Amino acid sequence: MTEPTSRSTTSIEANGLEFTADLAGPADGAAVLLLHGFPQTRHTWRAELEALGAAGYRACAPDQRGYSAGARPKGIDNYRTELLVADALAIADSLGADRFHIVGHDWGGALAWFIAAHYPERVISVTVISRPHPAAFMLAMRDDPGQPHRSRHHPAFQRPEATDALLVENAGPLRRAMARNAVPEADIDAYLATLGDRDALDSAVNWYRAMGQSSIQSADAPAIDVPTMFVWGNEDATVGRMAAENTADFVTGPYCFTELRGVNHFVTDEAPGVFTELLLDHIAEHPA
Repeated sequence: MTEPTSRSTTSIEANGLEFTADLAGPADGAAVLLLHGFPQTRHTWRAELEALGAAGYRACAPDQRGYSAGARPKGIDNYRTELLVADALAIADSLGADRFHIVGHDWGGALAWFIAAHYPERVISVTVISRPHPAAFMLAMRDDPGQPHRSRHHPAFQRPEATDALLVENAGPLRRAMARNAVPEADIDAYLATLGDRDALDSAVNWYRAMGQSSIQSADAPAIDVPTMFVWGNEDATVGRMAAENTADFVTGPYCFTELRGVNHFVTDEAPGVFTELLLDHIAEHPA
């Protein structure tokens, strides 16, 4: 693996798989691991990667398990949450990072919470967009009448035919879903350059299918005691206010909750640059 000081794309061997990743910044900078969500790729972190590198951090944004062609094992069981967590830790190891800042959106945010909860000794700070603490999310599924409807894609993705249904008419359902959430067309095209492939999309959907088989479960997630920032757009179609605000109940360390007014789920696409500045300020407050 090369040691870039400016943004470059490389291959990282980790956890027995080969991940495509974008890297930026000096090799001796404090590591920042950025984990994308669904249905996105490392492209979601394009602005943050450049800014972090310029600020002297060693930033890494991988395409995760199923999204990277070299990290696409067959079978739902290979997408259990504990394996996704292990991937992230192994990627950090490949960077030589005993400790790192972790940043996640959507599914990547869920992994960030789990890593900070179960491996706090590895985490300098955690920053999550659009994904409440897992326990807060599960409580909202029970107590907020609107949250099950917002999360209706979770049970829908359990169906074997879900992948093909998303890909009909040139991935029309995926395109329309992202467009309704204010993702620009050029970014939709960038994501579908990967997820328009059936094997890639099926592997990504397997993250949802494997949740019930995983040893790491949302309802059991411990509280977070490392410095934490949670960012939520109050027009988020998938996460309601109860889950967002109740996340504070599951963070015992320094905590910052930032509500973005008028912003939907895909924050880095809809409001470029807004999150970048929040992230830089947060991690600067919590150096290694």
